[in-house]
Amino acid sequence: MNIRDHLPAFLVMLPLLGAFLTPAVGSLGKVIRNGFYILFSFLTLLTSLSIGCAVFWGNPMVYVMGGDSFALTLPSGMSYPVRILFEIDAFGALFAICIAIASFAGALFSIAYMDKFSGWKKYLALYFMLTAGALGMCATGDLFNFFVFVEISSIASFGLVAFWRDKPEAIEASFKYMLVSQIAAMLLLIGIGSLYGKYNSVTMAALSSMMRDGYLERVVIALIFCVLAFKCGAFPMHTWMPDAYAEAPTGVTCLLVTVSQASFYGLIRVCYSIFPRIATGGVVGWVLIVIGCMSMFFGVMMAVVQHEIKRLMGYHSISQVGYMLLALGVGLVALGDQKDMIDYGYTAMKGGLFHAANYSIYKALLFLCAGSLYYATGTRNLDKMGGLARNMPWTTGMFVIAAAAISGLPPFNGFVSKWMIYESSFAIHPILPAIAMVTSVLTLASFAKVFQAAFLGPAKADFVAVREAPGFMLAGMAVLTVATLLLTLFPSWFTSNIFEKAAVALADNAAYVRAVMGGI
Repeated sequence: MNIRDHLPAFLVMLPLLGAFLTPAVGSLGKVIRNGFYILFSFLTLLTSLSIGCAVFWGNPMVYVMGGDSFALTLPSGMSYPVRILFEIDAFGALFAICIAIASFAGALFSIAYMDKFSGWKKYLALYFMLTAGALGMCATGDLFNFFVFVEISSIASFGLVAFWRDKPEAIEASFKYMLVSQIAAMLLLIGIGSLYGKYNSVTMAALSSMMRDGYLERVVIALIFCVLAFKCGAFPMHTWMPDAYAEAPTGVTCLLVTVSQASFYGLIRVCYSIFPRIATGGVVGWVLIVIGCMSMFFGVMMAVVQHEIKRLMGYHSISQVGYMLLALGVGLVALGDQKDMIDYGYTAMKGGLFHAANYSIYKALLFLCAGSLYYATGTRNLDKMGGLARNMPWTTGMFVIAAAAISGLPPFNGFVSKWMIYESSFAIHPILPAIAMVTSVLTLASFAKVFQAAFLGPAKADFVAVREAPGFMLAGMAVLTVATLLLTLFPSWFTSNIFEKAAVALADNAAYVRAVMGGI
């Protein structure tokens, strides 16, 4: 047996196995429980990196579980094959790696952050389920299984957001997220069922090869678009995000960032790989651009006035999603122009994917820094903090790196991805990079406020004896800091070897169809 051939299955099975083993392992003591938590998170990260190496310097991986030899026979005698299809190309591998990195960092951070609380078994099981759901969304090759993984991640999210069940704010945030998520899930299922009823398939590649531009198809893409735009936190469907990010345990918030990215992955996959004839060069691209600009501007405007640090960062998440939607919308519009705009389209796609990776890393790091401050001070209110740089130098240094990256200061990785978005969007309309640049300036102003309020000035009397965060928390933050610095120091290498290949894999729909249909 060649283990490499089964890596797509291991990518999802490892965190699922971790979730199911947690009740038993959690009873064996804290040391074994923590070791189990870190081991399975690390193995998941190692699997994603192995898949990335195989895909970026090889061919897409197609893996089928079940098939004609494994069929469900009904009492009537009719038999249906039961099959789970995984397809991971460079585009999917990029998002899987980002999710696995954030999951591993969140696991390290949670070891110390959650140590004084009860409910560890539930926490670990739901954490592994959330990781499995997000990874499955990026690995699956058919729409129904995508829906299943969306539901797995959603159910785990509801429980984790409400983990502090003695806090009314956490229960409210979870209930709000649950209510709108279930409405969205029903709409998603209606869209998938409509496609199955017409095309007799839910395999993405098969749908893409058969897709026609008709009334039903336009209704379905609108349904799926709205659902996934809500799940990734785009304006005006963003209302769940600040509450959920603020109330969830910090290690979970770190992972929730990449779960929203998995929904962004699904949104772009649907537009580029299933409905390219409808989406490319048409209304869909401009809808993405408009929603992206609104998300950038309104997200950062709401962030500037916040005084609660995790809520502030939650609104910044909406703003950062806007950059990615803008870039991929520009890509759709530019690729629909068969003249001299195609190069700008690829630049926009590379910039958008680069920014998606950046956002997954530095935004997760910022949330961990916020959690470190809360752990040390017992408050998330910036007005009550001050002078913490003296006692928390490691947290301060890593916060500065993440804040500079998200603000787009050169030479950090955020500047590189934003510059690519500025350059390509200018070719569509000059107002687009202007909105993006104003957003970056306001982002810098917002994080300058956070830095001044939390780390500078005289130490508050209650926090004179504050000490640095524990080692495991710093280790989780260090993982994301190293990833941020690698993207900063080697942007050209990552652009040519990772993001360009991911952009080409996304844009070359014919190659995607050939890879999957040839592997079935």
